[in-house]
Amino acid sequence: MKASRIATAGALSGIAVLALSAPAFAHVTVQPEGQAAKGGYATVNFKVPNERDNASTTKLEVNLPADHPLASVMPQPVPGWDVKVTKSKLAKPLESHGEKLTEAVSKVTWTAQKGGGVQPGYFQKFPLSLGALPEDSDELVFKAIQTYSNKEVVRWIEVPQEGQDEPENPAPVLQLSAAEDDAHGASGATATGGADAGDSGDSGDKADGHDTAAAADSGDDSDTTARVLGVVGIVVGVAGVAFGVLAGRRRGTGASA
Repeated sequence: MKASRIATAGALSGIAVLALSAPAFAHVTVQPEGQAAKGGYATVNFKVPNERDNASTTKLEVNLPADHPLASVMPQPVPGWDVKVTKSKLAKPLESHGEKLTEAVSKVTWTAQKGGGVQPGYFQKFPLSLGALPEDSDELVFKAIQTYSNKEVVRWIEVPQEGQDEPENPAPVLQLSAAEDDAHGASGATATGGADAGDSGDSGDKADGHDTAAAADSGDDSDTTARVLGVVGIVVGVAGVAFGVLAGRRRGTGASA
């Protein structure tokens, strides 16, 4: 009986580890290349993993925050994908470099070309050059919509709340660092990334045209670790079950003797 309890506990622990590790690599997220300082410019990557085994991700829509409109939004070409930039009129004009802007980018949509997309077991990055970042906020929330080849739609639009559990479909959140002394000087390095966004497809290849190789990025160490822990948990659970079965058989044999 004791051996059976140990086996059951081992199996449950393995399942628990796997369940806890799964969300670590399931979400659509956004990360800056370097710093995303308040008042400056930054190049950010929207990372889209494929969560399905029987369908490809064929479309990504990223909605920019309406409460903090950005004067400059430039996508970098991604081989195999078409991109569309949508602008909307602003309720309040935005001043940028001495000019008043009456409209700003409200949505960027990437659509896979025929026969393409993010295949099962892979991920894709979608770069954007953004600026100037707001000075009166610590973060920017981008609501995203992911569409699969089987017409399934996943809405990553739930805003995480401080002190609460992470929602099931959290929206990508870009954390902003403190403003530097020379916002434009600091943005010079990231602005270069923005300028590269207008280059030919070669820059897209360098940035991540085929960053779809799973776990090829150093930032994905947490994903790999989570998967490894899940596998280890399952192995421990299976070993526990096997031990319990063998122990039960030995006891049965001893009793019959």
